[in-house]
Amino acid sequence: MVTVQTADSVLKSYYLDAVKDALNMKTNPLMAMIQQTTSNVVGKDIRKTIKSGISGGIGAGTETGNLPQALDGNYMQFVATLKNLYGTIEISDKALRASANNEGSFVNLLNEEMESLLKNSQYNFGRMLYSDGTGTIGRVLAVGGNNTFTFETVRAMIEGMEVDFYDALKRPVEEATKRKVVAVDRVNRTVTFGGPTIPEGAITIGAYAAMHGCWGNEITGVEALFSGDVDNLYGVEKNSNQYMTPYVKGDLGAITEEIIQKAIDEIEATSGSQINVILCSPGVRRSIVKFFRTAGVTLPTMDVHGYKALDFHGIPIIADRFCTNGTMYFLNTNDFKLHQLCDWQWLEGEDGKILKQVPGKPVYTATLVKYAELICERPCGQGKIYGVTES
Repeated sequence: MVTVQTADSVLKSYYLDAVKDALNMKTNPLMAMIQQTTSNVVGKDIRKTIKSGISGGIGAGTETGNLPQALDGNYMQFVATLKNLYGTIEISDKALRASANNEGSFVNLLNEEMESLLKNSQYNFGRMLYSDGTGTIGRVLAVGGNNTFTFETVRAMIEGMEVDFYDALKRPVEEATKRKVVAVDRVNRTVTFGGPTIPEGAITIGAYAAMHGCWGNEITGVEALFSGDVDNLYGVEKNSNQYMTPYVKGDLGAITEEIIQKAIDEIEATSGSQINVILCSPGVRRSIVKFFRTAGVTLPTMDVHGYKALDFHGIPIIADRFCTNGTMYFLNTNDFKLHQLCDWQWLEGEDGKILKQVPGKPVYTATLVKYAELICERPCGQGKIYGVTES
């Protein structure tokens, strides 16, 4: 007979390894390429000593001259707080009892819940990898009626998510918290939210939208290296340190092979980095394909952890739905580490159980948890070009 204890045991013994693999390797190609490690975790923080430049001790001289002297290295310390990542499933007591005498129904019940958890977690985690860590999923471009707003981009918006609004000064808008997305028009970039009518003037142009409860609590994604909204990265001032300054070029227009190769060459020449992946929006990928096809060349494809990518002189070009329109990122994923306290685990109570009844409700919940933060060890070895014309 299936019981709460049975479900608890199955979630621990059977589903956890499958969930880890799906979230770590199948969220998106970028996640699959980043090493995960428990190193440099100190308490609730990550503390990593970084050395920039060279320390001397190398040179040429005469047979009787002085030997080269080693110099003090240029050290800095990256400090970042581990972010709390959660994913929750919910099973009603009624559904559990209905499948008590039918193992097949019980398996289907758990499969449905776990598939939903994976889908939502992969969506959210994949989105965060391309964000700047602030939690922003969109900025208001125009204010309409009936709780409808036009955003600069809606690529991170999806029906069913709950959103908090912040004004242009990043202060919470009390009249617009935990608003459910009820409709997304991806052509016109408008989003309609549920709930009472938001008072006129409460949300203005330039306001921020963030997933409910996530403002300032998300993983520091790739865009944090380039974003003007992020002045301090890993405890180090970005603008005053060349090591923290990546390659950026904008307003490029039509893509060409020369533009792509020039970005790679300049990054590698100035930083010693070796670009091993190019990430772009689907529209940019179409433009790249069109350019080479017009030139009479068909770019070959390659496999990257089970994902298809264009092969640009041995470097994969991968399109991702969360990459900003008209943008290409040039990354050396060997410079990125996902530092974590532990891999995904079920949150256990004092009794060791993971399924817990919600107080006052005939519902049981179980929560996956991971404490982690993404660190780029060499920001100057990464690059971004934007303003690329899309096809």
